[in-house]
Amino acid sequence: MAPRTRRTERRTDALTRERITGAAVELLDTAGEGGLTFRALTERLSTGPGAIYWHVANKGELLDAATDAVVTAALAGEPAGPAGSPQEEIRAVALGLFVAIEEHPWLGTQLATQFARGPWQSVTPRIFESIGRQVRALGVPQDSWFTTTSVLVHYILGAAGQNAANTAGARALGPGANRSEYLDAVSSAWEELDPGDYPFTRLVADQMRDHDDQAEFLAGIGLILTGITAGHPPTG
Repeated sequence: MAPRTRRTERRTDALTRERITGAAVELLDTAGEGGLTFRALTERLSTGPGAIYWHVANKGELLDAATDAVVTAALAGEPAGPAGSPQEEIRAVALGLFVAIEEHPWLGTQLATQFARGPWQSVTPRIFESIGRQVRALGVPQDSWFTTTSVLVHYILGAAGQNAANTAGARALGPGANRSEYLDAVSSAWEELDPGDYPFTRLVADQMRDHDDQAEFLAGIGLILTGITAGHPPTG
């Protein structure tokens, strides 16, 4: 009996919260939130549900842990070496989150949920801090720090989430469908709109068809930063 007990202890010790979270992220990536069940998790980890419940109380806590892990990795991926300008640092944070949301289709929804349900949890302050430090470095007056940082964070998460939704829309066209086919279908539909009601939308249909998601996202960051700088020019 003693050897079996030692083997059980070793297996329990090896099953860390980090391993469970990593497996949860893999399940979310492949099967979505509906596919993340404790049964699927026990099969992936070759363990029993009791060992998982020892580390994670429920699915909500598991989703929060997976979200936190992916965001932490995205923010840790900022360029190493000497820090760039505040504008460059904001672009780096924004791009890291954009890529993470693109690579993990479930992440955008979870971030929105956490911002609404638990803004005091680790994810919201971590993202806010990463942007807010650079807003402060830009010389924005203190009474505008919260509003300016909120504008940037809302744009980053909203635009990245919409991009992820577009990717999902492309998949919905059927097996083998890609982004180009999806954008072409949307652009063609725009071109067929009534010219009296939608003159502008018809004129930009071709631009929408050929745009680059990442470049467009960063262009939006640039527009916001230009507005911040114009509204709060450096002093001395």
